[in-house]
Amino acid sequence: MILLEGKTLSTLEKERIRNEIRKEKGRINLTVILVGEDPSSKVYVSSKEKACQELGIDSRIIRLPESTTTEELINIIKDLNSNNTVNGILVQIPLPGHINEEEVLESIDPSKDVDCLHPYNMGRLLIGKPVVEPCTPKGIIKMLDHFNISIEKKKAVVIGRSNIVGKPIALMLMHRNATVTICHSKTQNLEREIQSADIVVAAIGKPLFVKDSMIKEGTIVIDVGITRMEDKANEKGYRLVGDVDFEAVSKKASAITPVPGGVGAMTIAMLMDNVIRLYRLQKERK
Repeated sequence: MILLEGKTLSTLEKERIRNEIRKEKGRINLTVILVGEDPSSKVYVSSKEKACQELGIDSRIIRLPESTTTEELINIIKDLNSNNTVNGILVQIPLPGHINEEEVLESIDPSKDVDCLHPYNMGRLLIGKPVVEPCTPKGIIKMLDHFNISIEKKKAVVIGRSNIVGKPIALMLMHRNATVTICHSKTQNLEREIQSADIVVAAIGKPLFVKDSMIKEGTIVIDVGITRMEDKANEKGYRLVGDVDFEAVSKKASAITPVPGGVGAMTIAMLMDNVIRLYRLQKERK
């Protein structure tokens, strides 16, 4: 069984990105907007800020109160769109419920959309000509390539249909000649679908959902989920688990990502890669 360690690979990727940044003469900037006080979002933003500092990317965090309106947020984004010193814009989601998330994401200049959430960029991804690729799916493909796991001709089952992970990873696997099925909460005979897969991508947000009985021997298992579960035996009082029952499933899988230390570690590295890609594209257009 191959343990697909994203943490180790992300270190290699960050070193590559750091060397590429050193070759650039200009300053590269990522601006992140955080609305409200969601604890998980604050942790994610802090991680992104730390990665920027490590790699030599200028980072700016715009922290806005929970009461910020859709119009106010869009006006801030419009200012960033016109600011030539800003190369990447990231709006941390989820946003507070009263804000129209769709309108906000559509207001980002596609050439500065590091998360690949603007409809233009999603459309480019659909036809196989992306400007940038969504960070988590991009990290998954990078991991499979690094560990010499072939995608072509494989049957892939993606559990989850979000715009951030489920839909884009399905497209990216299909572009690599996998036969892809997307499963979700309304899928009939879900277990049978998963059992047919050579590659399973679990991105459903339900801790320990995928059991060993759901997969066949030799399946490649990619676990995107991460949930903090209470664990009184742990000195922290909790443990982090994914959407996959790792202990049981790892005994049948031919390759599997751990949680933590798997897909999540690659996501931020790929975000940094997208920043420098957008910077170079913007420089070419000047």
